[in-house]
Amino acid sequence: MLENKKIVFIVNPISGVGKKDQLPEIVDKYIDHSVNEVEIVYTEHPGHAFEIARQKADMGVDIVVAVGGDGTVNEVARALVETRTALGIIPCGSGNGLARHLMLPINMEGAMQVITECVIHDLDYGVINNHPFFCTCGMGFDAFISQKFADAGKRGPLTYIENVLIEGLKYEPETYSVTLDGNDAEPYKAFLISVANASQYGNDAYIAPKASMSDGFLDVVIMEPFDILDAPQVGLDLMNKTLDKSSKIRSFRAKDIHITRTNPGVIHYDGDPIMAGKDIHVQLKSKGIRIVINDHADKSRRKPNVVQSVYSEFFNELMNVRDDLSRPLATMKAILKKI
Repeated sequence: MLENKKIVFIVNPISGVGKKDQLPEIVDKYIDHSVNEVEIVYTEHPGHAFEIARQKADMGVDIVVAVGGDGTVNEVARALVETRTALGIIPCGSGNGLARHLMLPINMEGAMQVITECVIHDLDYGVINNHPFFCTCGMGFDAFISQKFADAGKRGPLTYIENVLIEGLKYEPETYSVTLDGNDAEPYKAFLISVANASQYGNDAYIAPKASMSDGFLDVVIMEPFDILDAPQVGLDLMNKTLDKSSKIRSFRAKDIHITRTNPGVIHYDGDPIMAGKDIHVQLKSKGIRIVINDHADKSRRKPNVVQSVYSEFFNELMNVRDDLSRPLATMKAILKKI
């Protein structure tokens, strides 16, 4: 239980969708200030969450809690790797990838209860070209979409669906040379390559359903090129945790991955897009971050979230008309308006 701890809450006031103004009241409700030292700090500019978290870790704070979306969580987590300071999460974003993988409550009070129970595990994280990530990193179409989503100016499931499905019709797969744990390089023509430390991108879209943050491996997911008739089933598999069974997927597990591609381009780490060269190096860092986990999570009872339901409805509608996709762009836009 939470006692004799120093806890700092880092709040990004402009990220995500949650009502963070309730935080001080909820902190007072759940945390005993007489036996714990508590501080709430608000970020003021990009990168500020990282700066604050690194400073607090150097000061020996026990738990730093990220209050915000996936970007805020990644910033705070990056500052805490290889330290004794644990990461706590109060998810207030549109995707909440790491929180959902860890089965944390998505409501603020539920997440605060998890923090007060103070169950901390040492978990794995990954590094792509010197950038730490905690859920996924990748290249190809998912990095392309990360860039599109970052530039979209608006959030939400329909924005994401529109980018994914409509832009997917125009995306050209690339050829990659992939080396796993020093073995001989293998060539792949791929729609995307994702390296997963956790199971999902966010919003319960499971790119690597069997990925674990405590198994000492990264899951490498290579999605082969597919045509428009395959797209609805691939989408449903992504939402139904069955993508690993798809004939379009090649899956591997490794600790050290080197990927060479024909041209430089965008990659992403936890959904944040950056430009990179032809050579990409991904490594596992075993047990390198301490995280407050939900010791009472019951994965069998997890209900689909609203966004997942929207995605599933869209892909089901698309499946109904998949044999008549002579005008796929118009069909997809019509379904988006319908839902």
